[in-house]
Amino acid sequence: MNKLRLRDLREDHDMTLQDVAKILGTTLQYYQKYESGVRPIPVERLEILADFYCTSTDYILERTPVRKPYPKK
Repeated sequence: MNKLRLRDLREDHDMTLQDVAKILGTTLQYYQKYESGVRPIPVERLEILADFYCTSTDYILERTPVRKPYPKK
């Protein structure tokens, strides 16, 4: 996962690390580790971020350059 992609998404939404940590229900320290690539993001939190940023988990994980989310069934 590209740590820059997480940071870019957060900054594009004018959010602080603390803001995103609250959305995920985690501490600032844990979220910093996710964004810096020290810890992998659990799938549940990855899904929350994708929904919040209106993108796909594949975009966050750099499996696609397409930011638009996949259509939901």
